[in-house]
Amino acid sequence: MNITKEQIDDLNAVVKVEIVKEDYNDKVESILKNYRKTANIPGFRKGHVPMGMVKKQYGMAVRVDEVNKLLQETLSKFLTEEKLDVLGNPLPKNQEDFNWDSEVYNFEFELGMAPKFEVNLKPKKGITSYTIKVDDKMVDNQVTTIRKQYGKLISQTEAENNSELTGTFVNEEAGIENTTTFEVAEIKGKKNTDAFIGSKVGDVLKIKTKSLFKEASSYQAALKISEEEAKDLNAEVTFTITEVNKREQADLDQELFDKLFGKDVVKSAKELKNKIKEDGERQFVQQSDQQLMNDVTEHLIEETSFDLPSDFLTRWIQTSGEKQLTEDEAKEEYTRSEKGLRWQLIEGKLITDNKLQVTFEELKDYSKNMIKAQMAQYGQMNPEDKELEDIAARILGNQEEVKRLSEQLMNVKMLGFFKENVKLKNKEVTFDEFIKEVYN
Repeated sequence: MNITKEQIDDLNAVVKVEIVKEDYNDKVESILKNYRKTANIPGFRKGHVPMGMVKKQYGMAVRVDEVNKLLQETLSKFLTEEKLDVLGNPLPKNQEDFNWDSEVYNFEFELGMAPKFEVNLKPKKGITSYTIKVDDKMVDNQVTTIRKQYGKLISQTEAENNSELTGTFVNEEAGIENTTTFEVAEIKGKKNTDAFIGSKVGDVLKIKTKSLFKEASSYQAALKISEEEAKDLNAEVTFTITEVNKREQADLDQELFDKLFGKDVVKSAKELKNKIKEDGERQFVQQSDQQLMNDVTEHLIEETSFDLPSDFLTRWIQTSGEKQLTEDEAKEEYTRSEKGLRWQLIEGKLITDNKLQVTFEELKDYSKNMIKAQMAQYGQMNPEDKELEDIAARILGNQEEVKRLSEQLMNVKMLGFFKENVKLKNKEVTFDEFIKEVYN
């Protein structure tokens, strides 16, 4: 057996494998002898079928099967031993003159080679790392929400601007029928607000949906429609009122503080606001971290220049799935997946060059910490290490969970690596400013 590689260019190569009779014949003969012992052929006793008949009936199928097995083993071993960094899988070349009746077989495989490149983590202009601060307006809004949530409802005879209305929006033609509760103060415009003020239980109001609520989210929730449906909807609906209430806000006293945070954790309105601010900013860290990951990823993809064996990858995509794609379908799929492939290569290089691989011990510790945090949510603050070990062992016995947790942990490691090594510029913003900068 002989195997060689011919480098076409930096990104493409051809591997040639020659398999001769001596490579496969002993195994084929051994299998055919076993067939002879077990074959059931009419007219012959079991184990006494002539070898010539066995070869005629099974010989070619056995030879093809054994040559293909040997070919795959040889090719896989060659790629590993030569440490070839390939993309996709080797593609067999069409050989019109190939003949299975020959005793010597020559196979050719196309390889798509991974490109060589360097990653620059120090851009001229630093990548923005956001620190999202909770401003006084957000704190005050959260205090108001809490006071309403823990307050009590007082029934009213007719609606006022600060009333809560419960009722059902209906428009049969538009497929709208939803029972909901909202504040009159959420209604947009004087004309619409006037339609609700003074209304009573049992009243049926006829109103236009367009520009009915100040916030798009309130509009979608009230009518139970999607964002897309909300854009185009301009229908007349009826709203049948079943309740009119005024919500008396809860007092900012120790009873409320204890309900929210446990006994004596918070003892004043000032401490409450500080706690809301701290908790909010801690929760915003996840959003700012995710945005940093997105921005660094986009920057590295854009700024790390390298070519890909696009023709090879398109052909590989065309044949690698359960269903063979047309040439045009494969080109479209390659276009969609190219950006993701570029990031995989960049990420893989960063992981290898900086030894960021996830070890089993790291994965086990990560799992235990995750389990401990989940148990704390249910009041189990100090679980025994053996209990954590047992639960972690069960989780890590599931390959899907191992894959999911490994990806999460790798994301954590990559984020930490970027924070330490990428050129960043910190910017403090409120949440509203963050949304405006990032999403508008």
